[in-house]
Amino acid sequence: MLAPSLSLNEYQSRAAMTDQITYKHRDHAPLVLGLCGEIGSLLSETKKKQRDADSYIGYENNVLEETGDALWYLAVIAEREDIRLASLAAGAGFDFSDATFRELQPQAILPLNAPSVAFEKTLLRLAGAVGRLAETASDRTSHPTIVAQLQGVFKLLLDAANEAGITLADAALLNLDKANDRWPQARVLPPLFDESFPTEERLPRRLTVDIFERTGGNGKNYVVQRCNNLFIGDRLTDNIMKPDDYRFHDAFHYAYAAILGWSPVTRALFKLKRKSETNIDEGQDGARAILIEEGVATYVFGQAKELKFFEGRRSGDLGFTFLKSIRQFVRGYEVESCPLWLWEEAILAGNEAFRFLRTHRRGRLKLDLDRRRLDVCELVI
Repeated sequence: MLAPSLSLNEYQSRAAMTDQITYKHRDHAPLVLGLCGEIGSLLSETKKKQRDADSYIGYENNVLEETGDALWYLAVIAEREDIRLASLAAGAGFDFSDATFRELQPQAILPLNAPSVAFEKTLLRLAGAVGRLAETASDRTSHPTIVAQLQGVFKLLLDAANEAGITLADAALLNLDKANDRWPQARVLPPLFDESFPTEERLPRRLTVDIFERTGGNGKNYVVQRCNNLFIGDRLTDNIMKPDDYRFHDAFHYAYAAILGWSPVTRALFKLKRKSETNIDEGQDGARAILIEEGVATYVFGQAKELKFFEGRRSGDLGFTFLKSIRQFVRGYEVESCPLWLWEEAILAGNEAFRFLRTHRRGRLKLDLDRRRLDVCELVI
């Protein structure tokens, strides 16, 4: 692991490169509010663990993640004030020009599976210190005052880490991995999941699907799909009391196939299950995987429906919590390894195609798995 050699200033520089807030806001207020939120989340974790005890799963990992997030906000605030993170450590009693995280916590840390009284009290003091910082966030506070406030916050965050049984080194590395998952400096596409399989078991690297609406004899609208002049799949309706055009939602599945290289639904539709490996056929392409993908599509549709199907949204605009919740849906399946930024691309592309179909009532979808693209254009019938 890089944790022992990672310095505070190196972490700060890498954290600052993932700062999406500074480009949108001139003042510190959003960053300080973010720091307040992370401390509040830590307090919420202690409350949940105390209330639910062993029934609350994930306490240790959540504390580590929230601590890393708090450290990120602290580092970026300091960066904007042209203050090195190592100098904040000096205020906590560490006299290093560029301290490493190992030097901050050289002692062995024993993990705690429950919040201690000391941890809770330190978090309350930390919340107070961050609150005082928030009071001066929009004021022209003198530089020495801001330095002193940030040093106080840093020391309390370090104390909280010690009392929680975690290291800031682990929190920092987890935070960098998380930021790179969402906002990488270089977007490197992962390999397609079926590259090692026979051609007849791979998703087509290029595929064109026509989707259009028809009206039945009962006056009810339904959607049909056509590929290579062959009709595929079942006729789709909205399956809801109040029509909402969900019948066009297969655009989401095609987006997952084109951009993520994953879609058990598309594999089933085109009879492309990876039967040469039984475990993959059953575990990744089977009925349960299909239900998981349908669940993801339904969840995304529900969220997008409240936001005009993400019209006008660009890469980097979708909520982090929203994307994380989707990864929770697919935990245990191969697509879990796809970075969040790629999930965002798939979701935005799927919603763009859906908006087109909804407006025109028909369209031609062009999948290009090599380029990880889904394009939609007019369809003349």
